[in-house]
Amino acid sequence: MNAAIDQWYQRRQKDAEGEFYQKVAKQGPRRDMNDTTQGLYACTADGRLLGFTNNRSPTRVKEMLKKALEDFRPAEATGFEAGTPDPEFSRKPPEGGLVVRVTSKVLGGYPDRDDRRTSAMRGSLGRDNLWIRKDEAEALGRGEVPPSVARRIARYHLIDNTRGEPPMWGAEEVKKLEFSLKEGRLSGVVRLEAARGDRGFEGEILGFVEAKDGKVARIDLVAKGQFWGGGRYTGGAPPGKFPFAVAFTLAAGDDETDKVPPQGTKGWLRGYLQ
Repeated sequence: MNAAIDQWYQRRQKDAEGEFYQKVAKQGPRRDMNDTTQGLYACTADGRLLGFTNNRSPTRVKEMLKKALEDFRPAEATGFEAGTPDPEFSRKPPEGGLVVRVTSKVLGGYPDRDDRRTSAMRGSLGRDNLWIRKDEAEALGRGEVPPSVARRIARYHLIDNTRGEPPMWGAEEVKKLEFSLKEGRLSGVVRLEAARGDRGFEGEILGFVEAKDGKVARIDLVAKGQFWGGGRYTGGAPPGKFPFAVAFTLAAGDDETDKVPPQGTKGWLRGYLQ
């Protein structure tokens, strides 16, 4: 079977899931659970490591998998009891709240060349979830935009996550934030800028937030403007200011991907939701 995880959680978790992952990872070259253990692992059901690579080249990945299959021997293993998840790292959408799909894209500015990386970056999308509390959803249903929702969108979702794991915006980096909701139409302006001025975003947000019988039935928004700069893990941004957009669409609320925690919840879920 295949499984995709965010090892930031599993290498910290003090529960059965975390213990299994840590057992496998410690057999590889990235044994320090206080540092990143990211990569591709092949293992047996009893947790014996068969192969590892952190190279995304199809050739390298196939080589690793081929060797892992050659080394595979069936093992006696019983499924472990999931038990109680580590509450420190168990993230769940707010009860009675909303989940909104977030998709970001750089719309231009990359050099005019056709090397593999640049071509990939031109088509790259960033994906995330926006979580909205129950009281905030009720306010939206009444035609109001809670300041907490506006701040959360600005700080944790108007980010360029198309090339890697981005830095979030600090409260002091929100220079301008004005949202208005009238008759189901939302509009606003945003300006975000790091203290050194080497990273920022300025633009507008437009779209629809519609309610039926006091409950939110539709969220379709687009924030569009000029972004500049990158972060430690999002290098290779287009030079200067470049066009950038983020789309927000209400999720149906019954999909397993609703449970994927927003990137901004890492380390402090309460801080994200406050």
